[in-house]
Formats: sequence, structure tokens, C-alpha cells
Amino acid sequence: MNLSRLAPAALASVLLLTGCPAKKDTAETATTTAPKAAAPKVPAFNADSAYAYVAKQVAFGPRVPNSKAHVQTGDWLVARFKALGLTVREQPFEAMAFDGNMLKSRNLIAQYQPQAPRRIAVFTHWDTRPFADKDQQQKNAPFDGASDGASGVGVALELARILAAQPDSLAPGVGVDFILFDAEDYGYDSATQGEKKNLLEGQETWCLGSQYWAKNVVPAGYKANYGILLDMVGAKDGKFSREGVSMQNARDVVEKVWNTASELGFSDYFQFSDSPAITDDHVFTNQAGVRTADIIDFLPNGEFRPYHHTTQDNLSIIDRRTLNAVGQTVLTTIYKE
Repeated sequence: MNLSRLAPAALASVLLLTGCPAKKDTAETATTTAPKAAAPKVPAFNADSAYAYVAKQVAFGPRVPNSKAHVQTGDWLVARFKALGLTVREQPFEAMAFDGNMLKSRNLIAQYQPQAPRRIAVFTHWDTRPFADKDQQQKNAPFDGASDGASGVGVALELARILAAQPDSLAPGVGVDFILFDAEDYGYDSATQGEKKNLLEGQETWCLGSQYWAKNVVPAGYKANYGILLDMVGAKDGKFSREGVSMQNARDVVEKVWNTASELGFSDYFQFSDSPAITDDHVFTNQAGVRTADIIDFLPNGEFRPYHHTTQDNLSIIDRRTLNAVGQTVLTTIYKE
């Protein structure tokens, strides 16, 4: 992702009263309203399992498009979602990066309860950036992307595992679509890559997978009540501010998620402070008609945390408490529907 300065009422019940109430006829049958079934209890998110999913991705190596590790990781993700019993589709595509490289990519779509008419989308990206351009020593080195990439996928996989394990009586009232975008992080950053030529000048170089999906939505005609984007959700002391594009396009979703986090005691992570708009996958999911809130480790002053796009983004910065805060918040939000 890249920083881009984008710019009760209660229903009144009318009670009609007659002058004097007549005595009830003993034959009158009283009508009663059946009590509403209690919502299923929200399962506990397993941060250890989510951490293991993050570590598994990191073990493949940097998931840069066109690399062996990228292919292996994609194959593993498809197999894992299928093993959980989800309906899985792949959306292969090729896209030219700003440096002229043609990226062999694929978006992954895994559906839980695909027959459910009401749906929530959980978006994330599964690729990693090919260069640590903010790093002081290794500017052109690929990096693990433990938070920027693997953490969102780890949380998504654990959510899928938990949902798939629930019997029908304990399932949420909505279907969930896990949509993993590729080629999100191969963009041009003029602040750190001024020496490189941007062959896509005038075009958006970031979020190539979500751009492709938004123009070629899978499943065809896809509609969701709303979406939640997970991006950099695993680092210690994560700080998730209310980002500008999210507030502009999906304020109610932001409020739903952040209020849920507060109720669960996670306000140290989900902060009620606003941050500037950024270019991330939710820009394009919103354009495709899925109102999406971005949960991203991004500060109100418009800065990313120091690990961002450096070799510091490795497994050592991943904290199970952050994964739990995000995972339990999203899971509870789903169960509230």
C-alpha cells in the first residue's frame, strides 16, 4: 500500500385506546410472539493458530510475483482453504509493473457458506514487496513481509478455520468470502525510488490484483453487505486508526468494527482517531460496490510504523496479542450480523 493524500430515532408506536376496556371473552385466544432465537455464541479466536499460519508463509520466503516462493505459497493457500471445506476459485491474471516486469499473478477467492444470501467480504493481500526501499542498508532486497502480507492472510485463514468448524446451530447468519489479492505491493514510491523510471506514469501502480478484480469481479455479480480489509495486522503494538477512504465510503462499517473492538477491550489497538486517506485495496473494492473499511497499521499523522517496507518486517515483530485483537474483533463483527 502507498500513502496517497486523497483527499435514535426510535419508531413511535401508536397505541389506540378505546374509552373503557371491555371484558375479555373467555373464548378469546391470546396471541403471543415467539421469542427470537438467541444469536450463537461467538467462538474464541486462536492467535496461536493464526501465528502458525503467518510463520508458514514466511517460511516459503518472500512471496514476490514470478518467484518460486510465490507459486508455492499460492498453491498452499488454495489447498488449505479447500481442506477447510470452503469453495475456492482462482483468478489468474498478468499485469505489468511500473518497472516493465510482467507479473504472473492470481487472486484467490474462498467462500464459506456460498449459498447464504447475506455476505461479508474479508479482503487481504498475499504477495510481498520485491524491494525493501525504506531500508537504510538493503534498499533493493526482498523481505519477509510478516506483517505486510502474511499477517492479514494468517488472520483470514484462522477465521476460515473457525467458521468451518462450527456446526450449523453455531454458524453465523451470513456467508463470508475470503478474497486474497495478488500483486498489491509492487508499486512505485517516488519518495524512495526516485532513481527508478516509472513506466506506468499516470496510472495507479499499486494494488494491481484488486484493480483487476474490481474490473472482473469473481464471483460474477458479486454483492456483499460490506467488506473488511486486513493489511499489516500482526505487528507488536499495532495502531489501527480510522483511515480516510474508509471513513468516506464506509463510515458505518468503520464504526461497527471499531465499536466492537472497544466492547472487547481492544481500544489500545483500534484507536478512535482519524488518519489520512491511503491507496490500498479498499479503494478498488469500494469502487466495485463493496463498502470496505481498512484495518491497517497506520498512524494519524500519515506515517507508517518503522518496519514498513524494510527488512525489519520479519517474524520477530509479530505479536499474538495483535493478531488476537484483530481476529476476535472481526469474528465478533461477523457474528453480530
